[in-house]
Amino acid sequence: MDIIKEYGFFDVMGSMPVIEQILELSDEIKNKLSPYLPEDVKLVQKGLMLYRQGLVTQLRVEQGEFRATVQDVTPAKVQLDPEFLRLSKCSCPSEGLCRHQMAVFFSAYAHKDSVADWVSEWREPLRKNMHQTNLATAWGLKTAKDLVKSEGALKPDYSRWVQSFEVSFNTLVGGKKYTNPFIIPELFEIYLKRIRASAPVEKEWRLVYELVAAVVSFRKLAVLSDELGFDEQTVRRAYHHSFENLLGDVEEIVGKMGVQTLPFSFDKFIGHLKDEVFELLTCTKKGLEHERIYMHRLLWTELFRKKEWRQEEAKRIGEHLKQLEDGENPVPYLVTRIHLFFLLGNDEQALELVNSVPEEFITPYMLLWIEDFSAARMWRRVEPLIDLFLQQLRKYTDWLGSYHSSSVFIRKALRAITPFCSENGRVDLFERALLVMLPYSFADYEHLLLERGDWDRWAELYALVGLGFDDLGKDRVKLLEKKRPELLIGMLHQAAQREIDQKNRGSYRMAVRHLKKLRTLYKKLKQMEEWEYFLTQLLDRTKRLRAFQEECQRSKLI
Repeated sequence: MDIIKEYGFFDVMGSMPVIEQILELSDEIKNKLSPYLPEDVKLVQKGLMLYRQGLVTQLRVEQGEFRATVQDVTPAKVQLDPEFLRLSKCSCPSEGLCRHQMAVFFSAYAHKDSVADWVSEWREPLRKNMHQTNLATAWGLKTAKDLVKSEGALKPDYSRWVQSFEVSFNTLVGGKKYTNPFIIPELFEIYLKRIRASAPVEKEWRLVYELVAAVVSFRKLAVLSDELGFDEQTVRRAYHHSFENLLGDVEEIVGKMGVQTLPFSFDKFIGHLKDEVFELLTCTKKGLEHERIYMHRLLWTELFRKKEWRQEEAKRIGEHLKQLEDGENPVPYLVTRIHLFFLLGNDEQALELVNSVPEEFITPYMLLWIEDFSAARMWRRVEPLIDLFLQQLRKYTDWLGSYHSSSVFIRKALRAITPFCSENGRVDLFERALLVMLPYSFADYEHLLLERGDWDRWAELYALVGLGFDDLGKDRVKLLEKKRPELLIGMLHQAAQREIDQKNRGSYRMAVRHLKKLRTLYKKLKQMEEWEYFLTQLLDRTKRLRAFQEECQRSKLI
């Protein structure tokens, strides 16, 4: 307490909040820096040297930050944010955490505890792992960095690759207890840079290496999320983009491999990789369902093409489904198994299994399969999928809830089924789809009916979705006057009655406008007797509505 007062901390913030900030900052820095990385070790040493030389001055707490000046070769102004370390600033040209920020941290930490003890505690994991590291070396297992030093680059050895990825991940990312999930993506990027720097020089082998690295890294990061107990919302906010980037990398690599002739020596690696992809699918009980499915679906579609491999994978997933653990989500296994059945041409088995997956999950995948078969012009296989898709679509849009989300999905669905309907002359199926997709498909359905000149069904569509004369644009009104004025008469009758039922002066004026339009149409059709009869009946029914009668007289309707 006396030390804190002496340095002015107590006067600014109060002793307990400052101590808590120091501890929070300590945890952030321990999570960010690794005792295994030489550059991190040098950073700590340089900061320690500046602090021990007494070069940190004017240390204070302002606006929740530790601020000070470090008298280096050029004085550096430092602002340390204990809550979000990445928002800290230093006037020196270094990017990220620098030696001046470390010196200020040590100066602040000294008010709470021994700096030497902090450094010793930070280095503790390195000492604990020394025996394990020596043992791994004895077994011939080296980290990616060690291999680069000794051999220039990793040799094509699948087991050694995976071992190096796992050791690097455990060292740089997985060996810490995180309280702040936003630190993970920074460390994960450092890990990715390290393993990419160790890739083989040969272009072909580099692609395989990076593909294996992406799959293993995805699995390791997913397992880490489970171990840390972060919920799905936290993961999505903090580092879900890391998973998305890996998926993008895999898609790009597979695309490059697809346009190259791969050597036969790759077959063994691809065989190992398919087992790795199964582990990725089963690495977590729940969460990242769509991402795991996407990775599995992509690789089994584009890379693992042998029929016997696909049969074995479908069987293995089926066996796993029989022995799911409590709380394990079966959906990823069901969807990937359905996809494998489609790849094997077992459409009946696939469609039968579709019914066992909730509509809110399976419906978007059905759209993908429709697109895949349509692109390959496998029209015989498309029609049963479209039929089943339309049966489940209403439940899916109800589940989406949002009108905007449903509209966007319906646009995609129409684009997906249009090629089949167009190529096979199935206007009936397209119209059925438009009916199922209402009200989101209203514009497309109306356009179809107008093109076909089906005015009666067009009128039914307007009534079905609750639209009337007031919803018609001028172009529609002119078209109806020319093509089917009797339909316009019916809509005007309904519109006028709705306005009268509102019983206010403004609505009466609007009702009279509709009635005058009606009179013009009756006259054009030479049906004035019907008009006179209708108007007489209307005025008789509304004789107690004095304001409406006045509006009729004022407009010379009477």
